Amino acid sequence: MQKSYNYYILFLILPWFATQSCVAQQHLTSVFEALTKNEGEKMTLEMDLTTITAQKRSDQYFPAAIISGDGTAFKVEVRPRGKFRRKNAFYPPLKLKFKKKELLNAGFDTLNEIKLVLPCYENQLGDELVIREYLAYKIYERLSPASVRARLIKLTIHDTHVEKSKKTMYAILVEDEEETCARIGGSPVEQYGISPDSLHTNQAALMVVFEYMIGNTDWEISMLRNVRLVKGHESSKIIAMPYDFDFSGLVSAPYSSPASDTGLKTVRDRFLMPSGIKPESLKRALSLIRKSKSDIYAICQSKYLSRDAVEDISLFLDTFFDKIAENDEMPQLLKMPESD
Repeated sequence: MQKSYNYYILFLILPWFATQSCVAQQHLTSVFEALTKNEGEKMTLEMDLTTITAQKRSDQYFPAAIISGDGTAFKVEVRPRGKFRRKNAFYPPLKLKFKKKELLNAGFDTLNEIKLVLPCYENQLGDELVIREYLAYKIYERLSPASVRARLIKLTIHDTHVEKSKKTMYAILVEDEEETCARIGGSPVEQYGISPDSLHTNQAALMVVFEYMIGNTDWEISMLRNVRLVKGHESSKIIAMPYDFDFSGLVSAPYSSPASDTGLKTVRDRFLMPSGIKPESLKRALSLIRKSKSDIYAICQSKYLSRDAVEDISLFLDTFFDKIAENDEMPQLLKMPESD
């Protein structure tokens, strides 16, 4: 079953990847790959967290150091990033910038930026929401190699502003757009209003159905909202890849809300956003996701989540898979059953 599933994915996306000349080339390991060899890798980030948090609306870089589990240390610069979470989260998301010379000396590629997602809350719920969002990334990466890579880490932050202050939490390292483009073999597209005809249809359809499955309406291709667009160096088609899933029903963050134009009242319900993709393409994507059902559930049986959280995610996915098992059509609107 696993072998036939992989062939099915290749059938859908291989025409695009076959045109990318640098996909098969050997490349140096990136620092992102080096730091995230294992799920839940432990590392330490030393920085002035107090000052960074106080100035989280600025784009100023601050000196810091990141230390891997084996004790390897890198000097970095960090700055707050993002929009909603930057303003509202206890810990703002960060961008880490490594020194290219130091990376070269260590034998790594010069891809020197990584995004860091930190918990919005300074408690167990904050950790849970980070892990649930990581699972969304992991599911999509399982569905397609044309995805934004994210890795779960166990991070200790040493706040250099306060003596002996250390906070340990789960966090996500997300590869920067430059690294995504280098790995895929293309260049970023930053043009608004991209037409559906410009997109790689199968990949765009997969993204549409995936976002529907996880109950996410916080995205839009034409506005470059939580979507990375990459155009191959030798291809006329654009690959669309989703990221940032904290407003999805799969995550169910307390602060999340559905897009206002969907008519939904909660992110636990679903609204189909076809984005101009034709129904026959959506049906193919639906078939792919149906074939991967067992893999999706297995991913969500995460050892990092409580039993209650795992059961909640399974219940949420059940409402999707139970409905699509009836036929190949996706309803425009899919609501969670009301609790007794």
